[in-house]
Amino acid sequence: MTVVKQCGGIFVRVGKCLCGACSYEIDGDPIVIAICHCTDCQRLSGTGHSTGAMYAESGIRLFGQPATYAMQSEAGNTVKRLFCGTCGSPLFGKNTGMPGVMTVTMGTLDTSDGMLPQVEIFTRTRRDWDRPNPAIQSFEVQPGWKPEDGI
Repeated sequence: MTVVKQCGGIFVRVGKCLCGACSYEIDGDPIVIAICHCTDCQRLSGTGHSTGAMYAESGIRLFGQPATYAMQSEAGNTVKRLFCGTCGSPLFGKNTGMPGVMTVTMGTLDTSDGMLPQVEIFTRTRRDWDRPNPAIQSFEVQPGWKPEDGI
């Protein structure tokens, strides 16, 4: 099993890119799990949305040499994407508007059992064929909360 319990009750999740050149370990539980429908995430994922789990950056260990791409968000923040330079798998995102946290692309986790999205954001650009989940909160744009506020 790829989720192991360490001393002190800390859970570690592991994941990797498609080719295995980049991998990671993450300590603890996510701050929030979100489905994002912004056009940047649509292009990044090649689908109608991306699903990411936000973690404290201090609990993430990267192995390999991920490539990076930086861009400016609609809000004026710098968003940095980390991905495998060999196979192209998107791994993490960082946003200067939320220092100290990174968002892991959920599909790269070896297992995500029990990890359910809590919120959908940028629903104003949701594709018609990408159906909403009525069981979770949704926002037309990025909500004003910060990770330390919860959802």
